[in-house]
Amino acid sequence: MKAAIIGYGKMGHEIERILRDRGHEIPLIIDLDNRRDLNAEHLHDIDVALEFSTPATAYDNIRACIDAGTPVVSGTTGWTERLEELQARCRERNGAFFYASNYSLGVNLLFRLNRQLAEMIGRVGGYDVRIEEIHHTQKKDAPSGTAITLADEIIDRIGTKQRWVNRPAATPEELEIDSLREGTVPGTHTVTYTSEDDVITLRHELKSRRALALGAVVAAEFLVGKQGIFTMDDLLK
Repeated sequence: MKAAIIGYGKMGHEIERILRDRGHEIPLIIDLDNRRDLNAEHLHDIDVALEFSTPATAYDNIRACIDAGTPVVSGTTGWTERLEELQARCRERNGAFFYASNYSLGVNLLFRLNRQLAEMIGRVGGYDVRIEEIHHTQKKDAPSGTAITLADEIIDRIGTKQRWVNRPAATPEELEIDSLREGTVPGTHTVTYTSEDDVITLRHELKSRRALALGAVVAAEFLVGKQGIFTMDDLLK
């Protein structure tokens, strides 16, 4: 597999190590100083691009890959209000696009557990919800994409059917997300459901970025030769 790396920060370097360990080639690496090289000519022989850049550059990077006909895996967060635009463009061009806010297997298990718990809470009622996320001080977006995904899952499943303790039905603005930036923490996410009588806590703590990078490389291997829009749910089926 010939891969392009777009965004050569800490994640990009970790992805590079894993790609090489798994026997893949990396003919193209794009960073801030050579963004002009992200074009159809340089992407021509690339089987898949892995895009982990910044919220300010992600949209243009992904679009360049889609327009060049290059399958692209992205994990950049903080820009996804325009995600549906790129998904639509990918469909129009019969391309391949894989997006996840977090590529850790453990976090995606957390997503599934959170969905199931939120559905049950939605039926029984009586719980307030709080999300806390902690990341390293260099992370540019807050709250994290993972925290937003967790919040969206809760809102989708509880919605106006949920009755809060001493409060009216939930709205997206009412779901509290605390974002903390500390040292070199790779990522910790905690969802806490609290009633008048008890507390239920779901928590995932990432030990290193390698889990994220490995998941992204596995997603890239999965995407090669495919067309369509994919997520971690498709990979984990």
